[in-house]
Amino acid sequence: MPSHRNQIQIQEAYQIGEKIAVIRRKRITLPQTETSSCSTSSTAEKGHFVVYSADKTRFLLPVDYLNNAIVRELLELAEEEFGLPSNGHLSLPCDAELVEYAIALIKQHVTRDVEKALLLSMASSHCSTSSDLQHQVAVHQLPISGF
Repeated sequence: MPSHRNQIQIQEAYQIGEKIAVIRRKRITLPQTETSSCSTSSTAEKGHFVVYSADKTRFLLPVDYLNNAIVRELLELAEEEFGLPSNGHLSLPCDAELVEYAIALIKQHVTRDVEKALLLSMASSHCSTSSDLQHQVAVHQLPISGF
């Protein structure tokens, strides 16, 4: 019989799997113009999903990012703000600059404290502006002692 911790991990994996399945079903394509002579399909590459910022900037993110707390919080805020997407576009309630900032933090593998500070800022401001959030994250960082 699996331990309580394993049951939680299995449940989380199942929930992430459901989100991935939804994202895979909702392929994103740009509308074709009648004057287009070639295919300019922009579906997500295998192993990636597409999100749009509030200012309509398109981001192609690795599916692994669905395991990240920052991305999950952004998706939850999007669901609260817009509901579940019916047109196939997954839009985030924040500008492109904040999404780029969040991606940079994810790529840097920041500490849990920095991640928590960003999550608190996002939850309290609902992705207002990226410069406000960057300032709030800086305020929440712990001081580093000198040599």
